[in-house]
Amino acid sequence: MEQQAKAFALVGESSGLVKSQTPSLRQSKVIIGETKPSWKPDDYGEPDMISSTEVAIIGAGPYGLSLAAHLRSAAIPFRIFGSPMESWRKHMPKGMLLKSDGFASNLSDPESSFTLEHFCAQEGIEYHATDMPVRLEAFAAYGLAFQRRFAPELNEKRLTSLECWRGGFRLTFQDSGELTARNVALAVGISHFPYVPPEMENLPAKFLTHSFACGDPEPFLGSRVAVVGGGASALDLAALLHERGASVHLITRQKGLVFQRRLAPGRRSLWKRMRQPSTGIGPGLKSLLYVEYPNLFRHLPANVRVSIVRKHLGPAAGWPMRDRVLGRVPMSLGFRIERAEIAGEQVHLRLSSQDGTVEEHFADHVISATGYKVDLRRLPFFGREMLSRIRHIENAPRLSANFESSIPGLFFLGLASANSFGPMMRFAYGADYTVRKITKHLARRR
Repeated sequence: MEQQAKAFALVGESSGLVKSQTPSLRQSKVIIGETKPSWKPDDYGEPDMISSTEVAIIGAGPYGLSLAAHLRSAAIPFRIFGSPMESWRKHMPKGMLLKSDGFASNLSDPESSFTLEHFCAQEGIEYHATDMPVRLEAFAAYGLAFQRRFAPELNEKRLTSLECWRGGFRLTFQDSGELTARNVALAVGISHFPYVPPEMENLPAKFLTHSFACGDPEPFLGSRVAVVGGGASALDLAALLHERGASVHLITRQKGLVFQRRLAPGRRSLWKRMRQPSTGIGPGLKSLLYVEYPNLFRHLPANVRVSIVRKHLGPAAGWPMRDRVLGRVPMSLGFRIERAEIAGEQVHLRLSSQDGTVEEHFADHVISATGYKVDLRRLPFFGREMLSRIRHIENAPRLSANFESSIPGLFFLGLASANSFGPMMRFAYGADYTVRKITKHLARRR
């Protein structure tokens, strides 16, 4: 194991990266795909009085729904809360194409019985594992169908408070309803973590929007819009707004735009497959290591892990965006925003490059497509006492091999787990590994 960890670290360096129990609930055999829970309905009642469960899942995106499917199969009682596929349905721009290939865009159920391919075949939607980009609308519809099949008990109430209580947890919801749980799995996705660079964060909301809030491009049509960023969100938005008639200018610190490589269709030679293996987060040997050995990744030094997560698969758009952006959308490459201020009813942006070149731009609105940064302090349901007990790595939780935090029974899934398990957790593709580990761990514990 020590030799493997050293070898893994060298890969990063070569790229320049340095007990009291709550009452147990009645259980019975669970059949996958059942529309009704096989334990008694009162275990899933509304949280308007103090009730209890084994596991409370907070979040109903790919990770939360996948965990529900696996817990159901293992006959572990759970409750799941959140708006199904909310980030995908409400916060991604309509018409967007997923950067992940079709084969890497599945939610996870124990038997892999309901993949995106199965859903598309069922609904008559065009699909290909690698050669056809996945449309946002198809992926969101697939997630909703998955929820109806594996988590029909979903409750859309929002969590307002989470605290330790009698060897487990007490959860309070927006209607003041309460629930106790022996374990809590936080699958909150990206919704609490939009990042805006300091030079823009003081702009009034009237003039600044993070890309997370740009699910509907209509308000920006007919306006002059500055899109800041060089990743998938930035280029998708720039292309969509330009195609619908907005005057768009793309601004990025990158000196050149990066587009995800498209593997040549058809059979590839053994040599090419060895040099550029296909993985669920993109082609490449490093990606293969991060996908195949996430638990080994966890044993790398913390600073190395954080650096890899930040730099590996940096800002890049999917391969279909190349022809929709290059030569079509005006852009300033290699520029950083030196100053952003309001001038009348517009935003005045002063840009500068490393060679001293200065550009001045005016826009009716600025969209900050600058990604996400996990910070536990931004989760509104955590109080000081809970935050003080969670060990962290740069404000992201430090997790065990089973995704458990330093508070026993509190698990983190998805983006929040990336600093512990690697870049795969930034993608829906990481859900399968995550939920199988957590479910196995909870089953052993029971």
